[in-house]
Amino acid sequence: MSKLTYKAAGVDIDAGSELVERIKPMVAETSIPGVLSGLGGFGGLFGLDTAGMAEPVLVSGTDGVGTKLKLAFGLNRHNTVGIDLVAMCVNDIVVTGAKPLFFLDYFATGRLDVDAASQVVRGIADGCKQAGCALIGGETAEMPGFYPAGEYDMAGFAVGVVDRPRIIDGARVRVGDAIIGLASSGLHSNGFSLARKVFFEAAGMGLNDPLGATGRGVGEVLLTPTRIYVKPVLALIEACDVRALAHITGGGITENLPRVLPEGVSARIDPRSWEVPAVFTELARLGGVAPDEMLRTFNMGIGMCVVVPAEQADLALRTLEGLGEKAFRIGGTVAGDGRVLYG
Repeated sequence: MSKLTYKAAGVDIDAGSELVERIKPMVAETSIPGVLSGLGGFGGLFGLDTAGMAEPVLVSGTDGVGTKLKLAFGLNRHNTVGIDLVAMCVNDIVVTGAKPLFFLDYFATGRLDVDAASQVVRGIADGCKQAGCALIGGETAEMPGFYPAGEYDMAGFAVGVVDRPRIIDGARVRVGDAIIGLASSGLHSNGFSLARKVFFEAAGMGLNDPLGATGRGVGEVLLTPTRIYVKPVLALIEACDVRALAHITGGGITENLPRVLPEGVSARIDPRSWEVPAVFTELARLGGVAPDEMLRTFNMGIGMCVVVPAEQADLALRTLEGLGEKAFRIGGTVAGDGRVLYG
């Protein structure tokens, strides 16, 4: 009887080592002042520079990519979902006014495909560079029999810092403020369970079938990476009196904007005030999805909401457009019970 090995049981230590060697240059690309350790240690070290801050506060966030990964598996394209992973974490922490410092990832699969995993980390590194933070560590777990062949899951973790007096939490929002919307790149990483059901079950489309006026395959459109708003938002905070920020994820504007509104304040949003990407109009048409359901499931073309004093709305729009963002004045705050009102 031959002796069993870890590799025979489904875990290839050599493949894991090869992955580490491949991704080392990618990780190095994300290095910023403060990184004190390289890849391969038991923990990532980061020296926190709090110069100029009266009371530095750490802000953390964690998230995943969800069933959007099914598109990456189907198209065998893995170089963008890492951007999604970073985006979902750093966009959450920047709404407090925090600058992201470093990022860690967890990648789990049944059998490690070094090429696919390298592409995933390529995307994570690209996302970190967009956000201006460092990728300082992660974990790769090979778990035979736990995941279907060719599939994986992942989670991300981001940490940032903000000076306590400059924390943005919505407490200063007042009735009469303006609400600015920053354009999304598509679905981002939310609502894919419904989107896949509409396109691939109800409409019977294939991944490469053209999607309406986009002229692109539905799979390619849906795989468009989540927009990372960190740099433009941090620049806007320096230029304007930003009173609240809301990352528009699952639940849409309907569920996310109220999270940063103080008691006695509602938001009135005009859905006609921005350009709704074709992917959403096609999704609603093919699935017969009601407008209210679309608004409380998807971002509908607005990935981040910013609340500023009404007199600074034009300045905010000019600032964002100067930074390469498509931005719209989509509404304002009114007296109410914290809900989003449309129309």
